Order: sequence, then C-alpha cells, then structure tokens
Amino acid sequence: MDLLAIGRVSVDLYAQEAGATFLEPQTFLKSIGGSPTNVAVAGARLGLTSALVTGVGEDPLGDYVLARLEEFGVRTDAVVRRTGGRTPVVLVALEDPAEPTITFLRDPEAPDTTIGSETLDDDALRSAKVLWTSVSTLAAGATADTLLHWLDRRARRPHTVVDLDLRPTLWPDAASAAAAAEQAIALADVVVGNRRECEAAVGTADPDGAADALLDRGVSLAVVKLGADGALLATADERVRVPPVPVDVRCGSGAGDAFGGVLAAGLVRGWPLERIGRLGNAAGALVTSRLTCADAMPTLTELEAFADAALVPATSGDVRA
Repeated sequence: MDLLAIGRVSVDLYAQEAGATFLEPQTFLKSIGGSPTNVAVAGARLGLTSALVTGVGEDPLGDYVLARLEEFGVRTDAVVRRTGGRTPVVLVALEDPAEPTITFLRDPEAPDTTIGSETLDDDALRSAKVLWTSVSTLAAGATADTLLHWLDRRARRPHTVVDLDLRPTLWPDAASAAAAAEQAIALADVVVGNRRECEAAVGTADPDGAADALLDRGVSLAVVKLGADGALLATADERVRVPPVPVDVRCGSGAGDAFGGVLAAGLVRGWPLERIGRLGNAAGALVTSRLTCADAMPTLTELEAFADAALVPATSGDVRA
C-alpha cells in the first residue's frame, strides 16, 4: 500500500451560493469529506494505491461514503460499519468563500471515533509507504487510543505523517488539542500544518520558527502551509519556500488536503522538496477554484499542466545558521 490514511469521514453538503449565510435560501451539493478521507482520495487521484481506515454507520449515508470511495479508487477493507451509528454530516456555507463557515453534525460516538486496534494488522501498519493521520483523530473515543497505539507500533518509520488539523469545535478546550498534538508529533516522521495550527502545537506561528521547533522534536520533514503566502518545507539540511498560485477562490476548504495528497505522492516517489511544494501549492489553489473537496482533487496530468501554467520559481537553500 502506498498510502494508508486514518481518521475522520463525513458526508459534506456544500452551499452553492457565494456570500450567503445559513440564514438565507441555499442549495447544496453533496460529496464526501473529512481531512484524512480527502487525502486518501487525493492520493488515489494522483496514482497511489490508497486505503482509508475509518468508520461509517449502517445507514444510507454510510452506503454513499463507501460507494464514492470505491469510485475514487480508495480501498475500503478497513472502513468499519457500526450498527446504530450515524455517519457524520458537515454543512459548508460560503458567506466568505476563502474562509467557509463549517458546521459539524456529529454524534458524540460517531462511527469514526470507535475504531479498535483489531481493524488493522501489524503488516499493513508497518508496510504502508505513507501512513497519514491527523491530530483531530485523537479528539474523541476509542479511535484516539487506537491511533496512539498504532503510531507507537509504527515507531516513526518513514513516512509517518501527522497533519496538525486542529479543528477547535472537535475539542473540549485548546489545551487538550495542544497536548494531543505534542503526543502525535513525538511519534511522527513528517508533520504538516498551517501557521495557526503550528502556533497551537509548538508555540509559534513564525514559519521558520515552527519548522525549527518541529525538527527539534525529531521530525525529519516539517511542512508549514502559509495560505496565500505559499508554503515552507524544511528538513535538517534544506529549506524550500514555495510562492502562492493566484486563483479565483470558490471555496477555500480542502486546499490543505489537496496539498497532502501531493505530499504523500512525493514521499512515495522520492520527489525533491521543490517539486512537492510547487505541485502541492498548485493542487491547493486548483481545489479552491472548485466547490467541493474530494470531487475536486486533480489527476497528476491535470495538476502538472496547471502548475506549469502558473509557474513561479521557489526559493531554496541550506538551513539557517
């Protein structure tokens, strides 16, 4: 398996009216979502063998999630069906398209929070070329303990990726989220997050400072997403800054997950940091020009053509003294 993603899943309903709040008449377009789910789809669209570990209810929405994953080419062997559980729903409004309003409709014991360690055997856990998960997976339920167990068993094997993905509404308080982030970082080989997430996890929103803090914690690759300012990718020996790709934003949700799919592909295929950053940033821009997340993920051919048309040189160099 090239990519094994673990964590949140949902049925996402995207309002199609830009500038409208939930108080106004809206029509919605249905897709699937949840950050690790989107990354699994993005990786599959880029040609990776991709699988998802999550849980859905034994309900019509669970049927829909499984059908869409299979259409995208994501393996569903480890997607657990929970009797009596309800598949989560997410509503997205575009009052501000760049910063959509997101409302989570999740039961306290949503199926994706009830995953046990028996769902995945050690061979699958250790042999995946990229294991991808998010800190939000540690927010609730049995899945939190299971994930920490799996990360410990994985033993920071390359490439064990933790997306900081700190969704405040999923946590009882900021301190709990920060503590979980520290636990996950200590078990990760690669960490990716935006400036706000880095500040919550390591105490600074400065890109270089956050990268330094992550590397000091034993991470081999730190990726700091800078939104409209591009991205920073840093190892102990190299630092690459990727400029932004200008685009008319239709829905800002999903850009980071598109970047994640490219990061996974780049790690599997041994791409240099500059290529990962350039294509990752282009993937994020391309997805924000579309309405949904999973359905918007590009193929590699489509992405390369888009990135070449918007090519802006990255800057790279040795680490700072």
